[in-house]
Amino acid sequence: MYSRPHFKEYVMARLVATAVVVFMVFSILIYVVVPDTRDVVLSIALLALGFTVFILFIYRGARHMQKELATISRYLKDLEKIEKIDYKTHFFILEFEEINQHLITLLKGAKKREDIKQRYNAKLKLKNRQRADMISAIAHEFRNPIASIMGYSQTLQDDPGIPEALQKKFLGKIYNNGNKIEALLARLILWNKFESKEANLHKSRFDIYRLANEVKTTLEESYKGRVIHLAGLPRNVEADRMLMEVVLKNLVENALKYSKETVIIELSDDAISVTDKGIGIKSKEIDKVTKKFYRSGTHSWDNSMGLGLSIVKTILLMHQTNLEIQSEEGQGSTFSFMI
Repeated sequence: MYSRPHFKEYVMARLVATAVVVFMVFSILIYVVVPDTRDVVLSIALLALGFTVFILFIYRGARHMQKELATISRYLKDLEKIEKIDYKTHFFILEFEEINQHLITLLKGAKKREDIKQRYNAKLKLKNRQRADMISAIAHEFRNPIASIMGYSQTLQDDPGIPEALQKKFLGKIYNNGNKIEALLARLILWNKFESKEANLHKSRFDIYRLANEVKTTLEESYKGRVIHLAGLPRNVEADRMLMEVVLKNLVENALKYSKETVIIELSDDAISVTDKGIGIKSKEIDKVTKKFYRSGTHSWDNSMGLGLSIVKTILLMHQTNLEIQSEEGQGSTFSFMI
């Protein structure tokens, strides 16, 4: 079976064949032209020596070129596996050097595309994991209010003779659980706007004390028997009023859920804080509670799908401020921000 020769073999075969033919022709000419036999032998010997030296130099050059070709061939063969091309490699032939530079550029581009692909795949995996967490959180958070609504409704339907006072109580429970579902849906919609970069600030000037008092009144109606103390003086700020209401409501409601004592909203000259005397947060978890979908193994901080504090953090960042958390396990927490 025919096997194609290597570069060096091909060059040497052609060169030796040509050299032999030329040597034979010139030897015959020397023999014809030069009358002295000694001179003929000496001339032919010198001619043979010259061709030998010439072939030797060509052989060394061809061998060097074959090595350079082998290096380029190895790069091309392992282009997807090779981590980097040896930048210290220098080629005797200009064209080979140019090919090497092109290979370096090609490899850089391939590595860059591979890095982009890996980052995209990592981001896609994170999104898929978040989506799975989101579905799990939605199922968990919606299950209780839906079960309550179905349970109270079924009781009212199965027993028409229930006393009127008890009927009103059950209807109130159904209404409250409906409000919980509505609040969860509102939080999902708001989070989706942040994720899709569709949320915009609509700033206006308003009294933050008045807004805090409205949040206080609303939550005291929802959490019967709980006390929310508002300290501070009226003060006008420039911010998105609706989003600031979301921030205050999330922080206060979070405090109400995880403490049984009075929750304090305090307004100072440049900051707002919400303090509770509840279960507190472990020091190792303080940096985690504002992450999306984070849920503690011991107790679910911000149990509304792990989004509440994440939404608060995002809103405050849009207002160019940060959420500060000071907490001690078993003693309580303070959530504050500058505005």
